[in-house]
Amino acid sequence: MAPIDDGLALHYLAVERGTPVYGSDEQLVGKVVEVLDNARESIMDGVVFETPDGVRRFVDAPEVARTAERGVTLTISAAEAAQLPPPESPPPKPGGGGLKRLFGRPRR
Repeated sequence: MAPIDDGLALHYLAVERGTPVYGSDEQLVGKVVEVLDNARESIMDGVVFETPDGVRRFVDAPEVARTAERGVTLTISAAEAAQLPPPESPPPKPGGGGLKRLFGRPRR
């Protein structure tokens, strides 16, 4: 099998939605949904990808070997990628009532 032709390396923030994601064994595991950034520390947090059967998974940054024009390559195999967890739900927006939902109505 020929190696993946993923193009030139890119900064993780330049990876586009829909870019193929490959395991370390060069098997397609899905397509990029979103690249998560830890802006405070200027580092990649991880990648959310969707498998061919529509399941979303989250891969943490240390398991991302390369980000390129036509592909993201992981340090883990396709079988290991299939066991990754789904992405966490986004945190509640400010003023969205997150604490109220946790603790009930405020006392008066």
